[in-house]
Amino acid sequence: MTSSVPRAVLADGTSIDRIGYGVYKVPPEDTAILCSTALDTGYRLLDTAALYGNESGVGAAAQTYLETGAREDLFITSKVWNDDHGFDATLRAFDVSMHLLGLDQLDLYLIHWPCPSKDLYLDTWRALERLRSEGRVRSIGVSNFQQAHLERLLAETDIVPVLNQVELHPYLQQRELRSFHEEHGITTQAWSPLGRGNVLDDPDIARVATGLDRTAAQVILRWHLQHGILTIPKASSRERISSNLDIFGFELDDAQMAVLDGLDRDQRFGSHPDRVG
Repeated sequence: MTSSVPRAVLADGTSIDRIGYGVYKVPPEDTAILCSTALDTGYRLLDTAALYGNESGVGAAAQTYLETGAREDLFITSKVWNDDHGFDATLRAFDVSMHLLGLDQLDLYLIHWPCPSKDLYLDTWRALERLRSEGRVRSIGVSNFQQAHLERLLAETDIVPVLNQVELHPYLQQRELRSFHEEHGITTQAWSPLGRGNVLDDPDIARVATGLDRTAAQVILRWHLQHGILTIPKASSRERISSNLDIFGFELDDAQMAVLDGLDRDQRFGSHPDRVG
């Protein structure tokens, strides 16, 4: 199936789909079939991580796709886990991930968490810079970095991350961080864009969705899209996978956007970056 997902252009010139399929907590035995379903539906961005234990399933789905599709149409993201921080350890972890994925080149490699208590994310980042300079990964970025972590990275290393993947949804809108990203050419990508399902039952979102004859998830993902935020929602059924992608045939007007903008309560459903690692 041809993908109709529009792409954004990262600061390094690489293009990336505005919505992808995330596989956090997808069981390894289900990953290949669900990723293949996502690819059949029209997704081209698959987001995994060493922590998830399902890189091989993502790789299997990618290899099936490549039997008839072009490599340049796929966008595969993975992440180095906290236990592998440090220059040499990160390079070794990357080799393991690439073996599991079965790829010669990765599209995007991220530091999963800054782990400030370890104080190794600068060395980890320098390893990512090496991988990029060697052409083993096209783009490098971070995940769950707060402004202080980014400021230090920008001050003490050579390459600005092209992307920061953070928890972001109507209950946690990260406005100050997004402004910092925009100032420095860093793309914002939301993990848990639906608040791990906790935002789906919000009555204000339900009213907007009813008025548009759309699902709450579609309204939330459309809100992200109109704010220029990339998303990687997870879904475990063909119906939900397809529905989450069906967000390009309608728009939220200013009043509807304002409803969701007004829901910010600085509420996390995942871990706080300063407390991980």
